[in-house]
Parts: sequence; C-alpha cells; structure tokens
Amino acid sequence: MELSYGLFVCVVLWGVTELCCPHSLWLSHRETPHSVRSVMPVEVECLEAHLVVTVSRDLFGTGKLIQAADLTLGPEGCQPLVSMDTDAVRFKAGLHECGNSVQVTDDALVYSTFLLHDPRPVGNLSILRTNRAEVPIECRYPRQGNVSSQAILPTWVPFRTTVFSEEKLVFSLRLMQENWSTEKSSPTFYLGEAAHLQAEVHTGSHLPLQLFVDHCVATPTPDQNSSPYHIIVDFHGCLVDGLFGSSAFQVPRPGPGTLQFTVDVFHFANDSRNTVYITCHLKVAPADQAPDQLNKACSFNKSSNRWSPVEGDADICKCCDTGDCNRPGYSSRQPQAVSQWPKSASRNRRHVSEEADVTVGPLILLGKAGDHRVEGWTSPAHTSIALGLGLAVVAFLTVAALVLGLTSTYRTASHSATLSQ
Repeated sequence: MELSYGLFVCVVLWGVTELCCPHSLWLSHRETPHSVRSVMPVEVECLEAHLVVTVSRDLFGTGKLIQAADLTLGPEGCQPLVSMDTDAVRFKAGLHECGNSVQVTDDALVYSTFLLHDPRPVGNLSILRTNRAEVPIECRYPRQGNVSSQAILPTWVPFRTTVFSEEKLVFSLRLMQENWSTEKSSPTFYLGEAAHLQAEVHTGSHLPLQLFVDHCVATPTPDQNSSPYHIIVDFHGCLVDGLFGSSAFQVPRPGPGTLQFTVDVFHFANDSRNTVYITCHLKVAPADQAPDQLNKACSFNKSSNRWSPVEGDADICKCCDTGDCNRPGYSSRQPQAVSQWPKSASRNRRHVSEEADVTVGPLILLGKAGDHRVEGWTSPAHTSIALGLGLAVVAFLTVAALVLGLTSTYRTASHSATLSQ
C-alpha cells in the first residue's frame, strides 16, 4: 500500500514539479553536462558598409534542423546566400538594405533589423515542428572618429557649408531606466510595466530651441504606416494614450531640448508578433516662444478629468478633447480623425531640418498570451504555479491517507470490542 501511494504521488506530480525524476530539459539521456554545445544560434558581424548574419540550423537547440527557405532578413524579407554548408545559413546585406532602420543617438549610429523564422509545412504534411520566431538585430557604429580604413584627405570647405553643417539639428529617441539617469540596456518588457522614453535634440551652435513631440504611433514593424497601429501622441502634442492608462509627460522637463514621457506597455490583439516599434515626429520652436496649440506637451489628468501642459497656459490643451489644434483662424476646419493619422500625416509634414521622424525599438514583450517560447523554456511564473499545484496535491493526498488510517483504526477497535463482548 505504501509503495502504491508513493507511486501515485509521483504519477500526479510528473511533468508538474519534476520532483520524482529530476532531469535537465536541455540534455537527452545519452548526454552529460560537459557535452552541451556553447555555439550561439545567431551570430552578427557588423562590417563597414554591411552586416553578416550566421544562423545555426539548430536554431532552437532541440536537434531539429530548420529549413533555410524559412529564414528571411528584415522587413523586405531578404533571402539567405546560397551555400553548401549544411549546419548554418548565412545572410549578407548592406546597412541600408532589407528595410533596415537607422537611429541616431548621442554617440552612435544604430542600424536595426530582425531575423524572421516563419516555418512552412514540408511536402504534403500540414503540421509544423518548429516555432515562428523573430530575432532583433542591431549594429552600432560610433559617431566620433574615422570608421573607414582609408586615409583622410584634407580638403578645403567653403565657410557657407561649414556654418550649415554646424546648425544641423540631431534628433534622438531613447528608452531610459525608471530613474531617467541612464539608457535602458534591455528592450524587454512585461505587460503592466511602463516604457520610459526620452526625446532629445542637439542644437550645436544653433540658437536655443525647445523640443516638442508632435505625433507618435506604435506599430509591430519599423514601418510607421503599417497595420495594425496605435496612436500614442496626436493633435500636435496631446498624449492621447493617457486617456486609457497612466501614460504622461514628465513635469518639469530636464531642459528645453529634452522631453520625457512614459507609455504603458501593450501588445496588439490577434497579432502573433511580440515586438512594438514607436515612431515619433519631433520638432523644435524658439526657446523664448510661448507654447501654443501647435507647440505643446499635454497629459490627461484622470483625477481632475482634464488636460494639463508641461509648461504654458492650460488653455492650449483644450483642443486635445476636440482634436482641433490648428492655428487660430483655421478652427473651422474639420478635425482630422485619429484613426487616419498614420496614413496621411507623412504627406502633410514639412521635411525640413527643424523636424524629424525618429523610431525606437523593437520593444520586446515577454509573457503575453500566445507568445512563442522555445521548446523546453519555462518562465518563473509558470514554475511557481506548477510548484503550488504540486504541493496542493501532496497535502490533499496526505490528509486522505490520514483519514483512511484513522477510519481503519476505528473499525479495528470496534471489531475487537465486539469480540470481547
């Protein structure tokens, strides 16, 4: 009876807490810990004008090789190189090819793209044995110094050209830590967290300027005109995402050329991608110019149920409710619908040095419903739940055994008393 009871407990707990027969999820019964390979599944080499991506065909570390035809690079779906190598797949693309996006930070040029594994059924089968996966890829190049191996040739530059170069504005959008002191090292988030975004403009020798976030839209790819999409900032500086959460601009701003704001992390419904890209249209105005309806930063305060600006008179935010934030004298125009902005705004913007579109991403979401995990991976939350269920089963079976034991003892005692009479 004791053996059967212990065996039953092991059967119930098998696959839940793995207490009965502990083993490693990465090792088979013929392997030892010393035989585990340390080869990275994806390796990236950032060269002067292009990047090289090498992908192990054992991408998921399960021993099941993927098909080279199931791999593409970037939003434009660049194909891999033709190779006789049966263990790896190689891509080679220019930094501006395959739909790669570029972001300018304080000290680097960042080229971003992604590797996509989209498995398709083989032959007449209608099943898949590997997961769909998207791997973000980045190449960073320092902005200072000579990145070319060629010698620098001294040339005479007209004074006119030199002045123009010094006055060119550099816009940036970065993910920051919660205390805003340093840039966030990891782009991963869980639902319920907030992304801390910092927009900046570097003016060089230009006159003092004040930065504003005119529009912001979130998409699952770097293309701001793709679908689905979610508008974060609209109507020339209204943080409309705050109507549905706690997203808001930070008050006060650190300086005229910096604007900070938080956005509640989200994912797109019915979309299997775990990535979010945020593209913002940044612009500047003279630092001594008072904020107005076209140059403002407004957040929605749920406690007071009204909009409030980072600086300036509160009246400049009233148009956030109606969407009519044009210049005085143009208020009779029909306000632009929120859902139409991503498709039409790019045609209405003036592409001048005082404005720029900047993209940050990808923000990688972990733990959302329907995300694709490599076989054998488990999250801490799942492990805790499994352990709790296992302990509950053990407690229940222990109580049941005690009850059965007491019942058996009582029956034996009763039977003995009957016989003695």
